[in-house]
Order: sequence, then structure tokens, then C-alpha cells
Amino acid sequence: MLRIAAGVELVSLVVLFTNIATVHWDGVSSLVGPAHGCAYLIVVVLAFARRAGARVGSAAMVPGFGGLIVLRLLAGSADRQPLDQRGLKSEGG
Repeated sequence: MLRIAAGVELVSLVVLFTNIATVHWDGVSSLVGPAHGCAYLIVVVLAFARRAGARVGSAAMVPGFGGLIVLRLLAGSADRQPLDQRGLKSEGG
């Protein structure tokens, strides 16, 4: 869910900036703006719900790129866990 929200947050921000820089259609802004806001809030809520620490929480507050930063931080913290605490996946199945 966090990965989807982070993607929507980034893509919607790019669409909003492109719209402002080019044609500035009000319909695009009124449609994509609330979608961006919802995705941003979902990223923040999901980041704090994971209780991964202040670093992840503050990274989630960065509009537009915060979701991607959170995903990167969480992936890095999963790599540092001891092997017996990771969710090991079976190969070939």
C-alpha cells in the first residue's frame, strides 16, 4: 500500500507541475490536486503507523518525494536486521 501511495504522490506532483508549466487547465488541477493530497496523507499515516522511528516519520513529511524516501529507508532497515528476523521467502515456489 505504501509503495502505491508513494507512486501516486510522485506522479501526481509531476502532473501538477507540468500542468502549471504548460497549459494550466483548471480541470487537471481540480482532479489531480486532491489525489496528490490524499496520497501524501496516506504516505505520512502509513509511515508513522510502522513506528520505524523519527527519521522515517520526518522523511514522510517531504511532499512529492517523501514516499520514495520512506521506501528507501525501510528497505535499508530490512537489510540490517538479523537473518532470523527477516521474512524469508522460499525459492522456486
